[in-house]
Amino acid sequence: MNRVIDQYIRSEEERAWARKTEELAALFAGRATRHDQEGSFPFENFADLREAGYLKLTVPQEFGGNGLSLYALVMLQERLAYGDGSTALAVGWHVGQILHLRTTRKWPEAIFADLCRSVVSDGTMINTFASEAASGSPSRGGKPETTAVPADGGWRITGRKTFSTLSPILDRFVVSAYIPDEDCTDDFLIHRTDRVTLVETWDTLGMRATGSHDVVLDGVFVDKDMRLSGKGMDDGGGWLLHIPACYMGIALAARDYALEFARSYRPNHMNEPIAALPSVQHSIGEMEIELRTARSLLYAAADRWDREKEDRPALKPELGLAKYVATNNAIKIVDLAMRIVGAASLSRNRPLERYYRDVRAGLHNPPMDSTVLHTLAKAALAETPK
Repeated sequence: MNRVIDQYIRSEEERAWARKTEELAALFAGRATRHDQEGSFPFENFADLREAGYLKLTVPQEFGGNGLSLYALVMLQERLAYGDGSTALAVGWHVGQILHLRTTRKWPEAIFADLCRSVVSDGTMINTFASEAASGSPSRGGKPETTAVPADGGWRITGRKTFSTLSPILDRFVVSAYIPDEDCTDDFLIHRTDRVTLVETWDTLGMRATGSHDVVLDGVFVDKDMRLSGKGMDDGGGWLLHIPACYMGIALAARDYALEFARSYRPNHMNEPIAALPSVQHSIGEMEIELRTARSLLYAAADRWDREKEDRPALKPELGLAKYVATNNAIKIVDLAMRIVGAASLSRNRPLERYYRDVRAGLHNPPMDSTVLHTLAKAALAETPK
């Protein structure tokens, strides 16, 4: 790695985890091209993550986890994505949601404790499947067509979920479902049975190895205790910073690739590498502005969320801003990197074209740009005039 990515390390513990994650990232980078081209799920990456203890990073210490902060999670997710964006984004949903559950305590304590112990002992993973083809993203107010109807001792869940990241590897997951009898929506913890079918629909431009297939539920029985009605505390959605951290990691990888290319590539009409050209130096300077601006906002937002526990709901504008800037700047950085490398950057033998495709997926992860802009405008208009 490089000095730029290390500038936000604050302790020896964080440094140790950073180095361990960098080793994983290097391993995953060697597999990323194949999984991207095949659109296959990297089961071996998740076996390595489990072995390294990565899956329990955000599990509370009381259950045998590491209880890592959001700041540390951002730092590690950035590094993991440096090697493979798909794996980083996919595992980010797991470690991020564990952090979310830890801070909100929105689940019944016994169910959360059972999940945490299973993560630590068995490498269990979790994700929430909420998106549907007809209703779109729940972050935009989509109402699920998946239904939950009462059954003896519990519920029967029927429906189809899209964008179900990690679906090939999960033995349990959460789904949102509409309850017609109560005219409301709630979450249910599902354990995979023969009434759960995976339909391999995930064939996309970028993030091709996240396993975000469709999951079909055909009258799946859920025990009455697995209805997760508790709302818990509002944590402001800080855990979602795992998303921009991922795209910053991809941007860093593209930036470093372009720098190495500029330092080493010398056309036969030049006496020195293209890094000596003012135009190339200008592009490198532009990359640095986009990168350093985004990372400063990202780490500042994570640090504030960790420290200002009582004010987390009020941090939503800052958290959204960090995601907006990081995601959009990451796209610009990868574009600039490709301009530096030139037409060779389009080759599938180089990772830049994968970075270019992967980084665009950030525009479609929550919170979306329009939501962030609305939140910032609302916060500004709510200010009391002097």
